[in-house]
Amino acid sequence: MPTPSPSSWLTRHTRPDRPARRLVCFPHAGGAASFYRPWARYADPSTELLAVQYPGRENRFREPLVPAMDPLASAVAAELLALPPLPTVFFGHSMGAAVAYETLLRLEGAGAVHVTRLCVSGRSPDDAAGPAIRTDDEIVEAVMSLGGTHAAVLDDPDMRELLLPVLRNDYHLIDGYRRPADAPPLHADVHALTGDRDPRVTPAEAAGWGALTSGAFTLTVLEGDHFYLVPAIEEVARLAMAPARPLPV
Repeated sequence: MPTPSPSSWLTRHTRPDRPARRLVCFPHAGGAASFYRPWARYADPSTELLAVQYPGRENRFREPLVPAMDPLASAVAAELLALPPLPTVFFGHSMGAAVAYETLLRLEGAGAVHVTRLCVSGRSPDDAAGPAIRTDDEIVEAVMSLGGTHAAVLDDPDMRELLLPVLRNDYHLIDGYRRPADAPPLHADVHALTGDRDPRVTPAEAAGWGALTSGAFTLTVLEGDHFYLVPAIEEVARLAMAPARPLPV
């Protein structure tokens, strides 16, 4: 029996008739669900690949942006809790790593045990908060310094004008976010991934995620910068889609 269609918060990139496992992907600042569409080619026929679609972009372009972590993660958690439980892996890159972590805290707090692994990419667990206020030029400079999908299109004035409200919102959100010091340890396993030349996080900093879980921890360092996962798409997608451990009986 096919699974129900996700809400506007979730974009389905694969549609298995009988899904056995689920991968939920969380985009980076300024990113959208389509960033993970190419991962579908690496999914086996039983893997349901979903990507979170934050408001204000793509099919949700006319919806208000969400400027703070708590309402964002809480809304995503509510949508995921409404889905039939399957052995599930979360993958989040950069800002998406923080959103995935906060979403998982809420799911585990609600008693959910079906998310068995959290993959956090391109971010340390305690990234220092950024400037309280960034000018548009500072935001563009920050994005350009990291490379990735937005760096080239920001040279186009029309595209820059279109993307800036989303980037401004997301940088405000993540600059103001601090991981709660009293958060309980995760039950899910954690896999941290990073590029060996990422200017935002060193491998040693990425290894700090291991202290946030009572489960197993793995660190993978791949060649590349902050967006190492673009040229290494197949390897990263296959690592993320590796079978999750069985659910507790």
